[in-house]
Amino acid sequence: MFISNAIAQTAAAGPTPESSLLSFLPLVAMFVVLYFIMIRPQMKRQKEHKAMIEALAKGDEVVTAGGLLGKVNKLGDSVLHVELAQGVEVQVQRSAVVQVLPKGTLK
Repeated sequence: MFISNAIAQTAAAGPTPESSLLSFLPLVAMFVVLYFIMIRPQMKRQKEHKAMIEALAKGDEVVTAGGLLGKVNKLGDSVLHVELAQGVEVQVQRSAVVQVLPKGTLK
């Protein structure tokens, strides 16, 4: 009785190539959206930050990642000497500079 019913059932049709491509479409769409929303803007910010760091010159007024404001006195390959106040100078890594302020901001 059970055997005859099992033989009588037809096999399920396998996935067609068209439906398998359609199942990957949402995954591809999510990756494209992720690229334009997260990855591309981050790469743009990194490029702008690198250009800003390379363009630093003596006398620029900068803000560091730690929140210190000062004027660049000396430039090295990877280190800046930043004067925070008269007679107070610190060494800061170039990558720690977050922003270059307009001239005359610090008094």
